[in-house]
Amino acid sequence: MPTPDPTHVQWLVERSMLQAAKDRARLYSGQARLWQRPFAQARARDASAIASVWFTAYPASIVTREGASVLQALSDEDLWHALSQIGIQGIHNGPLKRSGGLNGKRYTPTIDGNFDRISFDVDPALGTEAELAGLSRMAAAHNAIVIEDAIPSHTGKGADFRLAEIAYADYPGLYHMVEVREDDWALLPDVPAGRDAVNLPAAVVDALRDKHYIVGQLQRVIFFEPGVKETDWSATAPITGVDGKQRRWVYLHYFKEGQPSLNWLDPSFAAQQMIIGDALHAIDVVGARVLRLDANGFLGVERRAEGTAWSESHPLSITGNQLLAGAIRKAGGFSFQELNLTLDDIAAMSHGGADLSYDFITRPAYQHALLTGRTEFLRLMLREMHAFNIDPASLIHALQNHDELTLELVHFWTLHAHDQYLYQGQTFPGNILREHIREEMYERLAGEHAPYNLKFVTNGVACTTASIITAALGIRELDAMTPEQIRQVQYIHLLLVMYNAMQPGVFALSGWDLVGALPLPHEQVAHLMADGDTRWIHRGAYDLVDSDPSGAASHGGMPRARSLYGSLPEQLERPDSFASQLKQILAVRRAYDIAASKQILVPDVEHPGLLVMVHELPAGRGTQITALNFSAAALDETLHLPGIAPGPVVDIINERVEGDLSEAGEFTIHLDPYEGLALRVVSASPPLL
Repeated sequence: MPTPDPTHVQWLVERSMLQAAKDRARLYSGQARLWQRPFAQARARDASAIASVWFTAYPASIVTREGASVLQALSDEDLWHALSQIGIQGIHNGPLKRSGGLNGKRYTPTIDGNFDRISFDVDPALGTEAELAGLSRMAAAHNAIVIEDAIPSHTGKGADFRLAEIAYADYPGLYHMVEVREDDWALLPDVPAGRDAVNLPAAVVDALRDKHYIVGQLQRVIFFEPGVKETDWSATAPITGVDGKQRRWVYLHYFKEGQPSLNWLDPSFAAQQMIIGDALHAIDVVGARVLRLDANGFLGVERRAEGTAWSESHPLSITGNQLLAGAIRKAGGFSFQELNLTLDDIAAMSHGGADLSYDFITRPAYQHALLTGRTEFLRLMLREMHAFNIDPASLIHALQNHDELTLELVHFWTLHAHDQYLYQGQTFPGNILREHIREEMYERLAGEHAPYNLKFVTNGVACTTASIITAALGIRELDAMTPEQIRQVQYIHLLLVMYNAMQPGVFALSGWDLVGALPLPHEQVAHLMADGDTRWIHRGAYDLVDSDPSGAASHGGMPRARSLYGSLPEQLERPDSFASQLKQILAVRRAYDIAASKQILVPDVEHPGLLVMVHELPAGRGTQITALNFSAAALDETLHLPGIAPGPVVDIINERVEGDLSEAGEFTIHLDPYEGLALRVVSASPPLL
């Protein structure tokens, strides 16, 4: 094989993210601007104060007007008029930068919804730099912020990876990639025709570990799929480097084969340069105020004497996140982490790391409460959160996003597998409790009971919020839903809104939530699921403002999902619609500044379907009580709220007095099936807690 053409190498350098980051660094070095803000500590409440209600878009699923780009659709004035009416204060665009890979000079498409980034430039399939600037201006005109993504754990196979493969300059130091000596190539499987790498079987990974090439198998294989991804390691075909030497590389990828993992402790420090440069680009060029740190818990991997490599709860992840989050705060932004690990990790990585964390703590637990009609596991998780000193105000409490409903319950699988937990009158070790909860959820949420939802490898279930609710209601045939069943789905959807929105911190919901989207029929996206990625069924196209009412697909080619609620302008004309009632709930949240409240009590209750959360409102506004019935049965219960000052109790959504909290801290409530109440105790004195 010939040595790479120098002109092609230069072409790759000019398009590499590492080079772009080095060029950007010159704008900051020796300047005063990065020394004007505190950066050492996470500032969760400051972050949520600038925007505590987020709309999370998904570019591939946006239906646009004829001839318009996705970015034009997201900056549409009709859309922002509707979002502003509802109470949206921030838009998380999802990843917009060019992603996928390079084959020679030909760009290949994204393999993971633009989470395989290869450039700081806007993906031309989504729009232009000018249109992105227009989106930022439109959001600002409606008192909202733009939220972007940084991806510190991996890239796609773009210019940076291709330069690493040919051993050019510092580029191999970007990745967890190791050159295998030619006399050991016999260990490596051949790369199939038409591909540039092959996933390694476990036995090969073990052999390479024993020969001291790599750290070995990791603690878990994310996206495990037999015959597709059996380990986190793949090998390249023979490649000739710039020095004329032929090499085969073995490289780590926590996620898909086309997402090589970055090395955060290489002497070149190339990964830090590239990712911090990307983050500064998002703040200063895109205009983002908050950045999502994607998969930020996977920055450290280390060989151990026995067993699997140390790849989770690794201190390097904490250090790496402090560097990245600190740089973002120095530049005037904030960050949040989507970290599905143990509560220990979430707590540890919040000290000096990301300002906010996605609520993986209670998200599967509130879905379990809905599916079973029992809130005990949800209450357990809320109390575990407090036991680890995780402030609910530091969390993003969300409905659906682009990912599956994760059922990994990592907390009970790794560090706390043998801890004892009281559940349903019995004591279970964490690993047994985890399996019990997972079995209950899988049984009700997928399979014969709800065939429209699909398991997602070993991680969870691909579903929409609406299809979780239909599964809970025992609706098996979505095409045969009655108007009454659709009204019931909407009613329960609003119960889940109340659970998430009536807590301190950020509340987030997606376009799929706003229109009540159902999953796509499996056969419509079968071509996207060949690698076992079933998540495409819940990423159907949605049209928020009737941009193209007759359109069958999004701008990105996703088939249109069935919408139960209709477009936002249509909904906002009807007081009984999902959007109109959401607007009312969010207005109350804003009026009482619940985002800035303090959660002071999650009391025991008698009815299995009841959850009660008590919050101290800021500025001496009294005590707020959220009471939610996750069951199909009406309930009457006397709440016992010790330490709460007595006074009149007001329903703050329907604006009516419900009674009085007694001197003994008692108050009786009635809840219909799946009903929620947001109450306020108007006390003459502040809470005693």
